[in-house]
Amino acid sequence: MTMTKDLSAQAAAVLAEMKSKGAEKTRITYARHGHGLERTLGVSVADMKLIAKKLKGEQDTAYELYDTGLMEPMYLAGMVADGSKMTEAQLHAWAKGADGLSMISDYTVPWVTVEHAKGRELAAAWIGSTGEFLVASGWRTYSGLVTTVPDERLDLAEIEALLSTIVASIHTAQNRVKLTMNSFVIAVGSYVQPLSARARAAAHKIGAVSADMGDTACEVPLAIAYIEKAEATGKLGKKRKTIRC
Repeated sequence: MTMTKDLSAQAAAVLAEMKSKGAEKTRITYARHGHGLERTLGVSVADMKLIAKKLKGEQDTAYELYDTGLMEPMYLAGMVADGSKMTEAQLHAWAKGADGLSMISDYTVPWVTVEHAKGRELAAAWIGSTGEFLVASGWRTYSGLVTTVPDERLDLAEIEALLSTIVASIHTAQNRVKLTMNSFVIAVGSYVQPLSARARAAAHKIGAVSADMGDTACEVPLAIAYIEKAEATGKLGKKRKTIRC
């Protein structure tokens, strides 16, 4: 998938800058989280944020960077692109292109999709599709929507049905799907006031989720603990302005 030729002068300059900031130690860290070394440059998120500040509003450059197929340029593209200006076809292509790259399927794709008018429809379609990373993008996108969209604008019946689906299937789902399903339960329980009790019940039924976290010390969050923490700190139901980090 990697295509680094025929770039515009600006996109080529950005790619060259990113390559100059790559570090083998960072590449190895990404590899431990499941990203193939052949698709990473070793650029830290901190460095990407600095580059992104210089590219604000450069939508076409973001598209070119994503199309390189390299993880960090794709991640940077999500920092720069305005999802509301993308077409449904472009968003779907980005979601398909995230295969094998959890930082892209879990962050970049949801960042831009929640900004789109058809974000919910796309999230639901991906959840109901096949392909581990595409389905994961669907769950993470929907998590982003419940985190930022006012409760009165959410389809509460659909969300409740999705919670039931998770309870019935999370422990047999594909690895990335397990993780993103678990995140969805946490998001609903923490940010959707009318369904918080329903999400709590789902979290209790799910219990601990076992998943491959790569060669890392990371653990799957216990959903009920995160929901209870949100309540204890007075953050239950308080929406975020953005899911970008």
